[in-house]
Amino acid sequence: MTRTTPRTQSENAAPDGPGPGPGPAAGPKRRIFADLTPLRTSPDYRRLWAGNTISWMGQAMTALAISLQVYDITRSSFYVGLVGLFSLVPLVVFGLYGGAVADTVDRRKLGLYSSSAAAVLSVALATAALLDYHRVWFLYLVVALQAVCGALTSPARSAMIPKLLPPEQLPAANALTSLTTTFGFTAGPMLGGLIVGWWGYQAAYLIDAVAFSAALYAMWRLPAMRPERTDDGRGRASVMDGLRFLGTRPNIRMTFFSDLCAMVLAQPKALFPAIALLWYGGDAKTVGLLVAAPAIGSLLGGLLSGWQGRIRRHGLAILLSVGAWGLAIAVFGLTRNLWLGLLFLGLAGWADTISMVFRTTMLQAATPDDMRGRLQGVFIVVVAGGPRLGDFLAGSVAQLTSPGIAITGGGLACVLGLVLLGLRWRGFARYDARSPQA
Repeated sequence: MTRTTPRTQSENAAPDGPGPGPGPAAGPKRRIFADLTPLRTSPDYRRLWAGNTISWMGQAMTALAISLQVYDITRSSFYVGLVGLFSLVPLVVFGLYGGAVADTVDRRKLGLYSSSAAAVLSVALATAALLDYHRVWFLYLVVALQAVCGALTSPARSAMIPKLLPPEQLPAANALTSLTTTFGFTAGPMLGGLIVGWWGYQAAYLIDAVAFSAALYAMWRLPAMRPERTDDGRGRASVMDGLRFLGTRPNIRMTFFSDLCAMVLAQPKALFPAIALLWYGGDAKTVGLLVAAPAIGSLLGGLLSGWQGRIRRHGLAILLSVGAWGLAIAVFGLTRNLWLGLLFLGLAGWADTISMVFRTTMLQAATPDDMRGRLQGVFIVVVAGGPRLGDFLAGSVAQLTSPGIAITGGGLACVLGLVLLGLRWRGFARYDARSPQA
């Protein structure tokens, strides 16, 4: 079968070529609802997006099932907490390495091999459950290996997107990605809980293994995705070269710094169990509402993202949206009414989605192709490590003072940190998507 190159697809789908905006043909709905242009114009991207949506749900089901199984075996929340640690360490360590690999080899093949390995791990979990082999160490080992597969797949998958779509469609594509991840992490655990309750752990693991086939098929249909060049023709990419490149690119650096402001300084999730009881007199169901509120806001932010394709000042948009996150969290810390608190958490989730869309777009558009994998690896480290550091900081401050001070103070610290960063690197607010400069 003859494969059509991604660039040819884009040119065929958009005869006028890449332009500064969605063009005069943009309909009224596109100004409000998510822009589906990437799904219409690129069959390769459409298959990849659909496959990722299905596989994300399966992975979220497996993550919940593993936590439930660990608790079923040990009856200890401490051992359940260790699941996150066994996932985090490989994700951080191999995130940088996976980015370097993605800048060296055919990204399509890397995605295929690592996703296939993840599917095999799900089959191993299902087999062990069917054979009544219940060992915590085995579950921890699988979790760690799954994290390694994810650290290899994610940089490759993200670096593929700019090769499949023209630059002006990247904001829309990243908004669609936010819908995929949010929906997967919201619906996946709910389905996982039902499936485990009805048919057992093995059913959830088997469904996850089957779900991987959608992503595998989408990547199998892609053309070759080798990086455009490698550093100095050496045939391999260096993690240190990627970090040195990042050190000379203030705009890309600022996307990471701004996200760390939000995730480290204004991350209230670890305090939800305490404030559910102390502020609202609630229980586990109240904690569930608090956890769900930002996800619902994020989902709405993705659905109502059509306007984002017309924004050119991406740096300014990031500063405003991260600032909105900090302010929403600060106000949430002052509320003692549950529904009002849920509203501000939802607004925070909405702002986080806007920030994510523009940060990812800037990372993809302003980075040379042979560096995209490595910088995506840094992105993984920030996204994986930032919230964990934020949980630790919020818990420590709340222990020394109170949950209210920890949350409101964290939100205000986020805004203050963002202002200081904006003053230090003033050019970030002037970043123009029509002439991306890292």
